[in-house]
Amino acid sequence: MTDTTDAMRAVVYDAPRSFAVREVPRPTAGPGEVVVDVDLAGVCGTDHHLHEGGFFAAFPLTPGHESTGTVREVGAGVEHLVPGRRVAVDNASVCGRCSECSRGNHLFCTEFHSLGVNAPGGFAQSLVSPAFKVYPADDLPADVAVFAEPLACAVHGMDVLALRPGADVLVVGAGTTGLLLAQLLLHGGAGRVTVAAPTPFKLELAASYGVDRVVQVTRDAAETARTLAALQPAGFDVTVDVTGAAAVVQTLPGLTADNGTVFVYGMCDEDARVAWSPYDVFRRQLTVKGSFAQVNCMDRSLALLRSGRVRTDGLITHRFPLAEYGAALHALRHDPTSLKVVVEPGR
Repeated sequence: MTDTTDAMRAVVYDAPRSFAVREVPRPTAGPGEVVVDVDLAGVCGTDHHLHEGGFFAAFPLTPGHESTGTVREVGAGVEHLVPGRRVAVDNASVCGRCSECSRGNHLFCTEFHSLGVNAPGGFAQSLVSPAFKVYPADDLPADVAVFAEPLACAVHGMDVLALRPGADVLVVGAGTTGLLLAQLLLHGGAGRVTVAAPTPFKLELAASYGVDRVVQVTRDAAETARTLAALQPAGFDVTVDVTGAAAVVQTLPGLTADNGTVFVYGMCDEDARVAWSPYDVFRRQLTVKGSFAQVNCMDRSLALLRSGRVRTDGLITHRFPLAEYGAALHALRHDPTSLKVVVEPGR
């Protein structure tokens, strides 16, 4: 629902690569809904795909799927939240009724609803969400709570991976998602976690978070593969790509031990292709898995943030006001000093 008498500023895409920050009606809360004034909204690689019109974007669109803020208004029937409470917003909800939901395949719900993807999201002064997808976060600083959604995706990744205790794991890439996932692997039963990436300060963060080994590599996928193969000729039990680069994904089977698992976690371009030998997969009994987004993992994500086992200190490197959303996108993609870029819609 919207109230045309109360305007707010929001990023609005009319079409791929065509956006502006403009005034739009501020949403109001219908029954079972909550309006949240957004304090921080994280920018991630998915937002670049949405910028290009990919990832089932629905236009017109206000992106932003990593949001934390303060409750502005609650609708009828909402009892667990009150105005003024600080919260984290889970962007993803499903119908619970379609054939996929009935089989437990919630990520493939035919009515998958994702704030910032096919519904208005957090790059706005306010957003409206189903109340059951809004979680109290008074006890977490906003700079921590903003990581609840990307960490929830990593939690889902761990669900998919079903890591065997004691596994020797290689993570290629040390962006925000890579560093969050590496910590979950570290605390989730891995015998050893190695993180390989080209950027020294990101590797320093990985080491400070407790990973067992860091390796500086180049951005050349073939050269990186040679370096890692020489480091561990017998291969790793699990190799994980969080770069989203097809050239890197193509090297993973060669770095994986026999009977090991190749895990595609980074989001490649939709038209990207790799060449793997099916005989190699067959003969070596390789397992190939992928992880896409998340549903209903936010409570565990917040529990991990509250416990301190997953740390976020040092991850936020750039902050932009809403009016500089374009600069935020550019920084994430092109600035080598960036890690997590956040937008502050209130300024």
